[in-house]
Amino acid sequence: MSAGPSDAARLAAALGASSKDIDRALEELKQDLEARGLRLQHHRAGYQLTTAPQASEDIERLLNLETTARLTRAALEILAIVAYEQPVTRPHIDSIRGVNSESALTTLLRYGLVEETGRSEGPGRPILYATTAEFLQHFGLGSLEQMPPLAPVQVPAEAAPADSNPPGEGA
Repeated sequence: MSAGPSDAARLAAALGASSKDIDRALEELKQDLEARGLRLQHHRAGYQLTTAPQASEDIERLLNLETTARLTRAALEILAIVAYEQPVTRPHIDSIRGVNSESALTTLLRYGLVEETGRSEGPGRPILYATTAEFLQHFGLGSLEQMPPLAPVQVPAEAAPADSNPPGEGA
């Protein structure tokens, strides 16, 4: 998959402006729009204008749209794995969850929250999955950088292998 110039770079070239000026202008636009119920979202190399999450119910009523479907626990688990590990293959998702993820992954693809982004170079060349701009919009994020950091996993002492030495002790 080849990456072309970003929207900001194309805009800078078209306007004869510096990338720094375009970045500054986009940040100002982002701030101005927030007071109006709109969001400027940055996803990969592009930008998208969306409604603010708090305005979603009003927009759905205005446009006679169905209420957003609820995601199952399995779908949310898979979505979190894809969001933090992307690009990621289904076998990797399955290995993290310990169960087959095909059905819930298909649901996420159908809702447009996840997309195929290419193929891994590993055995069998499995499909790589990543989140979409729709994912950002659904969760009210301007970019992937706004996702909360993962907390370190605390392994209880009773779950640690029996033959391991406590920290600070030699073998």
